Amino acid sequence: MASVNFPNVNIYQTGRINQTDSGNKPAPSAAAAKTVTVPAFRAYTSAVTVRTSLATKDEKKKYEELSNELDLKYRKKLEFALKSGQLLKNNSNDKSTVLDNLHKIITEERDPGLDKVNILKECLDILSNPYVITQTCEDIPPVYQRQIIGLITGLSEDPHKIAETKWELDNMHTGTCPAASIEFDLATKHTAEFFRMVEGLTSPKNEVTKTINMNNLSEKASDAIWLLNKFKTPYVMKNFDTAEVLLKPDEHAIIRARIQNHHKDAGERSIIDVLMQSTLMQIGSQQTYNSLTDKRAPNAWTQEDGGLIDFEKTYVESVVEDKNTTSVTYQIVDENGRLAGYEKDFKTIKKELLDTLDMGHNIIIGYTWPDPENDNKLAGHEITIVGYETNEKGECTFVCQDSDDELSEPVYLTESFLLPKIHHAGLPDEIASRDFKFEESWKVGLDEFQKMNKKSA
Repeated sequence: MASVNFPNVNIYQTGRINQTDSGNKPAPSAAAAKTVTVPAFRAYTSAVTVRTSLATKDEKKKYEELSNELDLKYRKKLEFALKSGQLLKNNSNDKSTVLDNLHKIITEERDPGLDKVNILKECLDILSNPYVITQTCEDIPPVYQRQIIGLITGLSEDPHKIAETKWELDNMHTGTCPAASIEFDLATKHTAEFFRMVEGLTSPKNEVTKTINMNNLSEKASDAIWLLNKFKTPYVMKNFDTAEVLLKPDEHAIIRARIQNHHKDAGERSIIDVLMQSTLMQIGSQQTYNSLTDKRAPNAWTQEDGGLIDFEKTYVESVVEDKNTTSVTYQIVDENGRLAGYEKDFKTIKKELLDTLDMGHNIIIGYTWPDPENDNKLAGHEITIVGYETNEKGECTFVCQDSDDELSEPVYLTESFLLPKIHHAGLPDEIASRDFKFEESWKVGLDEFQKMNKKSA
C-alpha cells in the first residue's frame, strides 16, 4: 500500500478494500455548490450483435474445433459462452466475433513460450466469470530468480543490490489496479474487442493494432495528435479523422507471461492478466512501464513511479474503449494530502452513479482512505461499480469488482460506506456535464502539473 503525498489525489497504488462498512458518514462541505473544471475525453460507441446459436457452417466448424481441444469442464464453459450470447458478440474494432478470435488462438501460431490450450482455457474462465481478473502479482520460482534479478540489476554483482532486488521480487504486489479495472470493463462491456486484443497480445508479435477516431481524444485533430505524441503511442494516420495505433506490452511482460504458462498459482494473475495489464500501463505511462519491477517512469503529469494518475487512466480508456467517459472529482483534498470536504453532496453523487449504471455502463472509481502508516494521508485504490441493489428504504448497496481482494466474485458495499470514500468516478459525458464546466483532460492535467511546479519552486 502506498499513500498519496500531494493535494490532487490521483495515484492508484495497491491496497484492497476493507469490506466492513463504516457507520460514520461525513457531512458534505459548503464547496459542493461551486462550479469546477474536470477532465473530459470524447469517445464513440459501436453496435453489438448478440446471438445464442451458431448460424453458419463456418461458425459450426470453428465451434467444433474449439470443443475438440477441451475437456468436459471447459466444453461446458464454451457452451455457456454460446448460450449466454457472449461467444458471437462482434463489438470489436474489426467486427470479428469472440468465436473468431478464440479460433485464431487455437489454430494460429502463439508466442513460443505460451500454450494455446492454456490461453483458450483462460479465455473461457473470463467468459464464465470475469471476476477472476486480478492484479495479484505472480511469484518468481527459484529456478528463474537468478536470471530475473540479473535483468533488473543490469547483471550487477553487488550483493546488497542483489539481496534488495530479491526481497522486492518476493514481496511484490502490483500497482496495476487502474489497468485491471479497465481490463475488467473491456471484458464485460467490449467483449469481442477484449478477446481480439488477447489474440494479438499472445501471438508471436505480442501486439495488436486498433483504429481510433481522432475526436475520441480531442475535438481538434491537432490536439489529438499532440496527445498521441505526448503519450508516445505508436500510430499511423489513416486519414484526417482516424489513426491506427499500436498496442503492446513492455518487453519484459512476456517473461512473466511465459512463467505463468507453467507456474500459475491460485489467485495469481493469468497469462492474459499479465499481458493486458502491461499493455494498458504502457499506454498510460508513456511507454515506460516495467513488468519485472512494476514501476513506470515519472513524466510531465506525475513524479510518481507507481500506478497511473486519473488523467493517464482516462487517456487509456479513450484509446482502448469505445465509450464516452469523463473523470469527475468528488473529494477535496488539502495540501497535506488529507480529506477536506466534497465537491457535491452525497445525494447528487448517488444519483449520478445510479443514472450511469441505469445506462448500462460500469463505473471505474478512485477510492481513498486515511493511511495510519503515513500520518493519515490519503491512500488510493481503484475499483469498478457494476450494479446496485436498493432496499425498501431506498438505500443502495453497490455491486463492485475489486481486482485486489483475492475473491473471484463481486463485493457488496453500502452507500453509507462507499460514497464518502469516492475521490473520483468515470461518468458518461451527458451525466458529468449536468453540473460541470468542461475543459479537455490534457489541458487540465497540464495546467495542474504547472501549478504544482510553481508551488514547489
